[in-house]
Amino acid sequence: MRKPLYIAGFGCVSAAGLNAPQTIAAIRASLSAFEEIDLIDPMGATQVVARIPTHHHLRRTQGDWLVNLAVRAIMEALDGDDPGMAAATAILMTPPESFRNHPGFSDIPPRGFLAAVIKATGLKFHPASRTIDGGAAASIGLIERALALMEEEGAAQVLLGGVDSLVNDADLARLAKAGRLKGDDNAQGLVPGEAAVFVRLMREPGREPVVAAIHGIGMAQETDSVLSDRYSQGRAMLGALRDAVNGSGPSEPNVDFVVSNGNGERYQGWEMLIARPRFYRTRRERMATAYPAMTVGDIGAAGGALALMLAADSFVHDYAPGPVAMCEIASEGGLRAAAVIAGMKRG
Repeated sequence: MRKPLYIAGFGCVSAAGLNAPQTIAAIRASLSAFEEIDLIDPMGATQVVARIPTHHHLRRTQGDWLVNLAVRAIMEALDGDDPGMAAATAILMTPPESFRNHPGFSDIPPRGFLAAVIKATGLKFHPASRTIDGGAAASIGLIERALALMEEEGAAQVLLGGVDSLVNDADLARLAKAGRLKGDDNAQGLVPGEAAVFVRLMREPGREPVVAAIHGIGMAQETDSVLSDRYSQGRAMLGALRDAVNGSGPSEPNVDFVVSNGNGERYQGWEMLIARPRFYRTRRERMATAYPAMTVGDIGAAGGALALMLAADSFVHDYAPGPVAMCEIASEGGLRAAAVIAGMKRG
């Protein structure tokens, strides 16, 4: 990255909380938002999920539900801004990955999803607002795009985030068929979750006495994804981690802790078992690692922004293990991303 970007605020709705403070508090307290639900197919079966408690009218369709989630997180991330500021705010959003054929897009086509979200906010946003396919890791890649929007296209700030729900019949059936769901016969499976998370990015630090700065990012494509018949050797994640510190910002020895969107799957554990020792070469007594999925489940495309939010909040409220964090993000489709974030105190 040519220069740091600053996280000035965020918004979130998840199974652990209907806003960012509630979700973060639940993650810090190691609470679980998991519950067991009955499945229609096969009849009588159950599945552990992390589902947002809500009135049924908000879930009339999967498309409406995704829009409602995104709007709630966006409005929280904008909290305190002049309503007119929205016009100078660009939204960069990752929806559910296209290969999944998410049922929400049978109600609202992918090309019209962002327009539906903006319409539901009742606000007008910067015309450069976009959605991008690629899942959680893709949102990290959009950080460079966010900087360009503010430097070259007149955006005053960018809302970067994602929205997703794996708690639907199509995804549950797909994951069950692949043997990837957590259950009595699979301790190393994922718990489907749902969430929307957005972080507010600015070119300069805000008015807060403590801010978080994103100093570097890295991206790579893993050919041996969880969708293939081979286990990953961690090459893409290793490349992303190395690229994230290939600049003037913090380097590998400076990293104090990790925030990961790891979901507990055997595949992910194997990948990081290989990749991490090849990158973190500096001797450490321990590497503190936060796994938000232990509280909110696997939240798909929203996982990248959640990692950024949690790292930033740990600096703002002084519970981080140290001043530098590495966010390690993997998308189901194979995209890998890393971002180096540092707390910054201002006098």
